[in-house]
Amino acid sequence: MASIHIALILFGVFLFLVFARVPVAFALGLSCIPVILLSDTVSLFALIDRVYISYNSFLLLSVPFFLLAASLMNASGVTGKLMKLSQTSVGHMPGGLGHVNVFVSMLFAGVSGSSTADAAGIGKLLIPEMVNQGYDRRFSIAITACSSVMGVIIPPSILMLIWGGTMSISVGSLFLAGIIPGILLGLSMMVTVYVYAKKYNYPVYDRSSVLDFFKALFVAIPGLMTPLIILGGITFGWFTPTEASAIAVLYTLALGFANKSITLQNLRTILSETARLTGISLFCVGTASAFSWLLAYHEVPQALVSLIASANVGTMGVTLLIALLFLIIGLFIDAIPAIIIMGGVLYPIAQQAGIHPIHFSIIGVVSLAFGLVTPPYGMCLLIAARIGEMEVKKVLKDVAIILFPMFLILVLICLIPDIAMLLPRLITPQFL
Repeated sequence: MASIHIALILFGVFLFLVFARVPVAFALGLSCIPVILLSDTVSLFALIDRVYISYNSFLLLSVPFFLLAASLMNASGVTGKLMKLSQTSVGHMPGGLGHVNVFVSMLFAGVSGSSTADAAGIGKLLIPEMVNQGYDRRFSIAITACSSVMGVIIPPSILMLIWGGTMSISVGSLFLAGIIPGILLGLSMMVTVYVYAKKYNYPVYDRSSVLDFFKALFVAIPGLMTPLIILGGITFGWFTPTEASAIAVLYTLALGFANKSITLQNLRTILSETARLTGISLFCVGTASAFSWLLAYHEVPQALVSLIASANVGTMGVTLLIALLFLIIGLFIDAIPAIIIMGGVLYPIAQQAGIHPIHFSIIGVVSLAFGLVTPPYGMCLLIAARIGEMEVKKVLKDVAIILFPMFLILVLICLIPDIAMLLPRLITPQFL
């Protein structure tokens, strides 16, 4: 069969199963079966083999460790300390608690590496508090969901770990490349909060004194050390990403035991929840790897490269097209399988167009992050809406308003590679 026929069968069956509400991980695996049955050169054992090979990765060990570190941080009260620091830093601005919401998400992103952990941990604290202080419930849910996407952009990022492992790109360089885009996205959301606050006269906190700020900073230092340990250690080659994730767990566990917020009793619950989240994430990795391997085996990426090359749209056109494709695929499936499937398909196209692998990766991660707050997938939006006790459809208008300036930042990242490439070029040029 021609490559186009293989692609149509794989994606057609997959989308049919997704719309039939089959879980994405199962849909990815099941959609491989018709292609295998129609092929004379691939057996069903290949499906099992590719899933097994995808799990045989040292780098993937970092995923459960980072998820565990995020859970331990929530349990040890670090989130509350980061929130106090955010309040003393930006709470005096119009729409103070909205700015706190965005700022604490930026800080927590440097700890968790997971947007869903961000949405759940911060949402439980801030959404009820914002509603109690007079903020519109829809806005409170929308800003919490949108700000949580920085969890996969500002390092450490689980998506960047998967991306680096899948495409053999330096994880340390990816972490550095995510810092400036993450900050720009955060600033764009703070501008939106400011406009909302002026329009609806949202309350502000009194300006904190310099002494209050330094007190909050001192209390938050143990939590803020986590991203510095992880990023610094990986960037300067002191340890691998997997070793960094294990060190983050030991460090956060020590913090929890030191302040007595973590006990042997609640540690069991934390470990159980982490195991469940890890199982969901890594099962997707296995089936997505088999799906991606079938695409590569039947030379679908090469066919796409030829098609786009014949269109002659130039480097900028290819860059924007890649972002658009990631935005579309992010609407339907989780970012991890999307990276494995579409990353492998689009990477040759990016190389052909002369797009740097780091730039390509950041475009992919930022684009897929939008899918965390856009239906029908929108996991962070679903979590925030559940916490805020409101239907998702009632929040979509505010989500769209907040996402618009974020989308403009994505376009800037596409058109100006130095936004992503500046820090890697300055700090880790040997890995580029």
